[in-house]
Amino acid sequence: MDRRRSLKYLFGSLTLIALPMVHAGVSWARENTVPLLRKSKAEWASLLSPPAYRVLFEEDTERPGSSPLNQEKRDGTFVCAACYLPLFDSKKKYESGTGWPSFWQPLPEALGTKTDVQLLTPRTEYHCMRCGGHQGHVFDDGPQPTGKRYCNNGLALKFVPRGDKLPALRT
Repeated sequence: MDRRRSLKYLFGSLTLIALPMVHAGVSWARENTVPLLRKSKAEWASLLSPPAYRVLFEEDTERPGSSPLNQEKRDGTFVCAACYLPLFDSKKKYESGTGWPSFWQPLPEALGTKTDVQLLTPRTEYHCMRCGGHQGHVFDDGPQPTGKRYCNNGLALKFVPRGDKLPALRT
């Protein structure tokens, strides 16, 4: 019992220390030169539906199987639902069986990452490189050639069919 209590105390303490850093959003890695788009939470809330806002800027997760983008099979581009930065090409989308749109590779200079410890096991969370909007998590169980699975919230994306003009980036 003493060992069990000690482990609970240790994990609880680490979580209390790490969660504020994760939620602060200050540690996601920027690996490129895409200009940042900064808006207040109130500005984003006025531009997005409440569920999309919660996913993108409060790091919520939509229910698996709830996004119509799971069934999207057309050729095109998936853009960030907040700032409209192109994130994924449809040629890199695949059916992962998880209930969320999944991709095996993002577009260049599209995503930033940070470590998420909300479930105590570290995971790699990814965000739109431009606005910082939470997209999902990346795992090492995807198809080749990358072996990655970018598991995305559908509410965080908009689909633009190939041939349609991409929306102008939000300012």
